[in-house]
Amino acid sequence: MDKATNASQADRQHGQHDEPGHDGHVATEAHADHSAHAGHGGHAEHGGHGAHGGHDKHAGHDPEMFRRKFWLSLLLTLPIVATSHMVMDWFGYTLDFPGMSWVGPVLGTFVFFYGGWPFLVGGVREARDRAPGMMLLISMAITVAYVASLATSLGTFDLDFWWELAALVTIMLLGHWQEMKAIGQAQGALAALAALLPDEAERVVGDQITSVPISELGVGDVVLVRSGARVPADGAIVDGAAELDESMITGESRPVSRSVGDRVVAGTVATDSAIRVQVDAVGENTALAGIQRLVAEAQESSGRAQVLADRFAAMLFYIATAAAAITFLAWWAFGTLDESVVRTVTVLVIACPHALGLAIPLVIALSTAVAAKAGILVKDRLALERMRTVQAVLFDKTGTLTKGEHVVTGVAGDEHEVLRIAGAVESDSEHPLARAIVRAADERSTRGKATDFRSLTGRGVQAVVDGTSYAVGGPALLRELNVQVTGDFAKQADEWSSRGAAVLYLLKLDGNRTSIVGAVALEDEVRPEARQAVEQLRAIGVEKIVMITGDAEPVARAVAADLGFRDGIDEVFAEVLPADKDKAVSELQARGLTVAMVGDGVNDAPALARADVGIAIGAGTDVAIESAGVVLASSDPRGVTGVIRLSKASYRKMIQNLAWAAGYNVLAIPLAAGVLAWAGVTLSPAIGAVLMSASTIVVALNAQLLRRVRLTPDN
Repeated sequence: MDKATNASQADRQHGQHDEPGHDGHVATEAHADHSAHAGHGGHAEHGGHGAHGGHDKHAGHDPEMFRRKFWLSLLLTLPIVATSHMVMDWFGYTLDFPGMSWVGPVLGTFVFFYGGWPFLVGGVREARDRAPGMMLLISMAITVAYVASLATSLGTFDLDFWWELAALVTIMLLGHWQEMKAIGQAQGALAALAALLPDEAERVVGDQITSVPISELGVGDVVLVRSGARVPADGAIVDGAAELDESMITGESRPVSRSVGDRVVAGTVATDSAIRVQVDAVGENTALAGIQRLVAEAQESSGRAQVLADRFAAMLFYIATAAAAITFLAWWAFGTLDESVVRTVTVLVIACPHALGLAIPLVIALSTAVAAKAGILVKDRLALERMRTVQAVLFDKTGTLTKGEHVVTGVAGDEHEVLRIAGAVESDSEHPLARAIVRAADERSTRGKATDFRSLTGRGVQAVVDGTSYAVGGPALLRELNVQVTGDFAKQADEWSSRGAAVLYLLKLDGNRTSIVGAVALEDEVRPEARQAVEQLRAIGVEKIVMITGDAEPVARAVAADLGFRDGIDEVFAEVLPADKDKAVSELQARGLTVAMVGDGVNDAPALARADVGIAIGAGTDVAIESAGVVLASSDPRGVTGVIRLSKASYRKMIQNLAWAAGYNVLAIPLAAGVLAWAGVTLSPAIGAVLMSASTIVVALNAQLLRRVRLTPDN
């Protein structure tokens, strides 16, 4: 693949355009069938999971599990709260029915073991790993509350925490449910890569063609790849010629001509005719499998930063444990054993981070909702946090900064006449470059009518217009007809080629005499909003804006010039293969830069996963979407600026919420411990519960202010 790809790129770089037929058309088919739906993919933060006691899907703790536990726990918490004497005293009502005293113990026990089980397991794991965090703090608090409440129900103690225990478990389940919804998984990207391969292949044995599962293919087998079908395994063409859409693998925006002897890659598409391929690599040895390994490696090695709340929780665990020990010893020494137990239990229960447990998940849930309204899908909970620190934005070219489809950018000869005739000749062709010429003819001229249409596979098309035979094609057609490009046509073609444009010629076929009537330049159209995206990123202080592409150097430089090279685009990587895109991200990171990668193709997937933040263009491939932490559903690159704005706003809210939640604990723990008891000021469990609720409400209301953040591109 490398030699073939590099050879075609070298030809284009020198303006030779040696792909037969419509050299260099964009593969719109490659992008048309891919939805913007995304699973939980990309940036699987194993470190963050570990901090939460390993609550990832492998442990069975997926969002669906937390959702089920939350709703059932909430349903059982309502009667526990309603029958609590403390709550009844607050709101001035009474309930009395047979067995009411058992509502708290029975339902509370169920909530403790059913709803609290993930936290208990996580707490044990954190204790075993000597890495205390949120899970250990929560499990300690709910265990103390459960034991104290159970002892009270048995008449041994006088601290009824059933309602607070149930409310704490339910609130924590809600927070973790929201958090887990934002966690990406690497499996989604790998599954999307595997989906590029067909389930079956047509194996050729003699004159027999048999459909077999691709798992049964072996090296040396010959397979038939029909027009529009995907190549099932790496190999070499032994019969036929076709233009292959390799954009999903190489990033090359134009289908590349392949004929007998050329290598083809699994997952690429034969766009215009059937070929027979002799398999020389299957399974783990294919190029696509190599990309899968790159994605898996990059996702595994992506940042292992802990969620901020875990850091606070770890500190709070030590503070609460120390405070509880000091409280117990102090009250036992200067008071009574009963009082010391009551004060110690109160400290541990109040220390449990109700608000702290919601500080991050609520912000994430609301910020993702705000983003979704602006066409931004946040899939990775940490991608949003990291985006505010991004110093370099690395844009893929094709389909990201450009539309991924060619347009006519120049006409040599009589423009009206050239487009009228060329549009007529191309009118029956399904080739993307043909579609571009037909569109230009309809917009700028009056397209003629053609008869006797013929497709010249790998070279161009031919038809009769106004009784005269014409052909449209590239350099391969000129060589076949032995036509030389001279004069103004040659000068104009060289100028276009230097920009990396595809050049097609309109030829008049008059018996044995063939002449050039005109020439047309076609280029991948730069998105109008791409220029604004670059300007906006500059305006908000992004240090470095880089473009990367599998296209030839002239194509890359031309696009960079359109976007303001140096003033806008700082650096360009051209003719880059999948592994090199991954390396380009690593290279920028090695310079000390925090990198956001923006792309849309299979070849972008490893780089998206390797980057500090991967941003997929929503019109791109499922693989790119699965590998990214953020998806721009609108395919508008200006959304990158919106993501940075949202990141900064949500981070401020996280810090504010954490400060408030932690501040509550810092004040409540000493009061619960009785440091002001000498002045007659003590914090009863009831008052502590009220303060806990107030703290949670403040955190929730503060998070709601994120709805005021505007992320639309015109901001």
